[in-house]
Amino acid sequence: MADLVELVVEDDRWVTFTPPLAGIAERAARAALDAVGLAPEGYGISLLACGDARITELNAEFRGRDKPTNVLSWPAYELAPESAGEVPWLPPEPLPGEPDSLGDIALSYETALREAMEQEKRAEDHILHLILHATLHLLGYDHETEADAALMEGIESETLVSMGLPDPYTLPDAEEAFLTRQEP
Repeated sequence: MADLVELVVEDDRWVTFTPPLAGIAERAARAALDAVGLAPEGYGISLLACGDARITELNAEFRGRDKPTNVLSWPAYELAPESAGEVPWLPPEPLPGEPDSLGDIALSYETALREAMEQEKRAEDHILHLILHATLHLLGYDHETEADAALMEGIESETLVSMGLPDPYTLPDAEEAFLTRQEP
């Protein structure tokens, strides 16, 4: 089985993070694809494991926000539906050979770990949620409208619970805490 996630480590603190980020990322990305009925074979995702300084640069460059964030995503395809609350389009079928990129994700060490501590969550669980969330963004899901957020959060909740993790949106103030720090 080929890896779905190509990990690019820019911040060495991710190297000593346990359990290894590569396994968490693979598990989260595969769960996101499975949740939307998409087989991971033939697809790829690039994950930049960085720190706040780098993600601040990326956030400023691509979103016009000169501040750190937990995770950013850059979809390879425009899959968003035409109407709020509708299921996004699926990416094209991959051709045999090289994996077809679904897009790129960047994850910040300091922000992710700080949020986990503030929200009293295990760091690995929060990181898995962030990567799952970002992968859903690569697949055209968003939370810009109430209907879109309900759809996306429903998939996240169901997927995380099926993986044996708590539903992050049933924790006190969890939805507000996650979405106010989260960049689409």
